[in-house]
Amino acid sequence: MPQSLKTDLNVIGDRQGESRQPGQLIVKNPMDLCERIEELYAREAGKFGAEYFRAFDEFKAALNEGRIRAAEPDPGSPTGWKVNPWVKKGILLGFRIGRIVEMPVAASLPRQPGKRHTGAAGENDGRHKAAATAGEDTRLTTFQFRDKHTFPLKKIPSEQNVRVVPGGSSIRDGCYIGKGVVCMPPIFVNAGAYLDDGTMIDSHALVGSCAQVGKRVHLSAAAQIGGVLEPVGAMPVIVEDDVLVGGNCGVYEGTIVKAGAVLAAGVILTGSTPVYDLVRDAVYRREGETPLVIPAGAVVVPGSRAVTRGRGRELGISLYTPVIIKYRDEKTDQATRLEELLR
Repeated sequence: MPQSLKTDLNVIGDRQGESRQPGQLIVKNPMDLCERIEELYAREAGKFGAEYFRAFDEFKAALNEGRIRAAEPDPGSPTGWKVNPWVKKGILLGFRIGRIVEMPVAASLPRQPGKRHTGAAGENDGRHKAAATAGEDTRLTTFQFRDKHTFPLKKIPSEQNVRVVPGGSSIRDGCYIGKGVVCMPPIFVNAGAYLDDGTMIDSHALVGSCAQVGKRVHLSAAAQIGGVLEPVGAMPVIVEDDVLVGGNCGVYEGTIVKAGAVLAAGVILTGSTPVYDLVRDAVYRREGETPLVIPAGAVVVPGSRAVTRGRGRELGISLYTPVIIKYRDEKTDQATRLEELLR
């Protein structure tokens, strides 16, 4: 680590009653951090000094710990949420100041029966010893990846009790992963995302930058939760507590899915797609700066509506539309309840 990035690593435990973990970064007053990020983001600099990296390291530590979020609950807002544009600016700042570096990932090769491999010269380190002890080939094959050095793979503390099952998943640094989250391979979680406690992310699912996912959410296989990093003032996708997102669903363009809703397999929600509520005889859509909001407990399925004029009507064409067919009840709860043994 460059010397400029080590400056703030040694004083977090100096405050009364707090203990410091080795290498833990300071997290100062969020308002002070906000002001510094805003000021650095506004600069038109060609070179980036130590102050940029100190501020960004502190900022990213706060993201990783869930102390700051790209959006947060706001009871005073019509949608129940508010955007924090300065947090998005901080993420964009990280990309601006980052340099592209190699990020190799090494994997042990299976041991070949009857052959003894000792590894290449100079490779007799702890990793090879551990591989040999486990009965694996001590040679390593390296997969080459290249990305901004400010966003490496996330290090997940063991006390979070998070399961990341082996098999090609990637969780970028600068996101929050709550306690007991389960990640089934392969999945991708981008910087700025927030995944609250007890959520399950199934295979081939994507959680985009700045997306906010609540507690006990189930993102089924191939679900896509879009990220909204820019514009910085735009609402990211929000999926509240206890939502079930079915397989091959897509939630995009700042849509808010309220608590307990169920999206059946194949539902696509965007800012331009109206949602028809057959129970309440209503139509929900994005209105100006107000995003599409799916009501709490709604059960949404893929549907269609006929084109009623012009050539589309002559050809009998119908367009895709999501439809709310009911609201969650005891029968729905039984059908969507996750098996606790899986966690």
